[in-house]
Amino acid sequence: MLSVKTPEEVLALIESEFSCVAECETVTLFDAIGRVLAEDIAAEEYVPDFDRSTVDGYAVHARDTFGCSDAIPAILNLQSEVLMGEGADFELEEENCCAVPTGGAVPKGADSVVMIEYTENYGDGSIGIAKSAAPGQNMIFRGDDVYPGKLVLKKGRVLSSQDIGALAAIGRVEVPVRRKLTVGVISTGDELVPPEQKPAAGQVRDVNSPMLTAMLTAFGAKVINYGIVIDDEKKLAAMVEKAVAECDAVLLSGGSSVGVKDAACRIIENMGSLLLHGIAMKPGKPTIMGKSGNKPLVGLPGHPVAAYFVTKLFVLPLLARLSMRETHNYTITAKISESLGANHGRAQYQCCRLERRGEELVAYPIRGKSGLITTLAGADGYFAISRDCEGLPEGAEIQVTVSMGD
Repeated sequence: MLSVKTPEEVLALIESEFSCVAECETVTLFDAIGRVLAEDIAAEEYVPDFDRSTVDGYAVHARDTFGCSDAIPAILNLQSEVLMGEGADFELEEENCCAVPTGGAVPKGADSVVMIEYTENYGDGSIGIAKSAAPGQNMIFRGDDVYPGKLVLKKGRVLSSQDIGALAAIGRVEVPVRRKLTVGVISTGDELVPPEQKPAAGQVRDVNSPMLTAMLTAFGAKVINYGIVIDDEKKLAAMVEKAVAECDAVLLSGGSSVGVKDAACRIIENMGSLLLHGIAMKPGKPTIMGKSGNKPLVGLPGHPVAAYFVTKLFVLPLLARLSMRETHNYTITAKISESLGANHGRAQYQCCRLERRGEELVAYPIRGKSGLITTLAGADGYFAISRDCEGLPEGAEIQVTVSMGD
């Protein structure tokens, strides 16, 4: 029998047993996408560094336009024109206006910009304003975006394209990030053949290596695939030892159940220490976790759906811990399309499809066993049934964790 831990206990174990191993390195702004930010980033200057217009029009003193209309326009003198890319190093006089383009600098004293659609150029040096302006209208003031000392991005964030834009705006062309983690993936089993090979009788294609490699790569790790190792304890131990020497973390797929040929547990224990063997969840109960130094070794179930959920729920948070990375799960509320029983005593994870039915979002459970990869294919997300719940009735509200490109 396996001595199991609850999912909550496994996450707490990860927090207590592992710490960051990914050192800081500096990359260029163009190489920073998808990397984990290693330091807080604060602005060192004002952005923008000048008052600017958000429309094509005329910079004015707002009070000079109060009460004007189409019938009674405010008549202002055209004092100057600011071209794009030029500064506005003068002060706007009373009852005057200045032509400015979208994004152009606004002269000192002006506190509003009137859109050109509400103006008329009389051709004699005067401009008619047909709509009154409020102070601050159609303007961005110096430092409205950021100012010296303002926190722009927090460490641990995975940098997105919009973050790259923000870094460019404040002039950060070199970015401190965490080194990418290297994760080794090993598949075990006499029955496995590579995906490109047609299986003979009693054989199946190795699904887990490509799936895990895709999940880990999407997460931002470098993956070393060590291929398929037969159920030979010496050969598997040698491969694990090699992977531990070359990687920050090692995943073994298969060989985690209690059985004659299942050597993964013994190998992991011999490499350092065994932290757990068994999680109170379905699918994924026969999961192993150990460590060699600060390097985690995880024995995943061979069944693809079980391997997927264990990786999603525990391996990715473990890698996040190793790289001090923030993680976020995105959930939405839906109603389950049918009643669903559960295995009392174990947290149950269920893939589902999402469809809009009138005003409601409905989750359709995808039926299947843990060995069937089609249970994952086409899923929009998954939901959990807690270990103290015996099932859900049709129409029950659930929280669906949405799949985000994994």
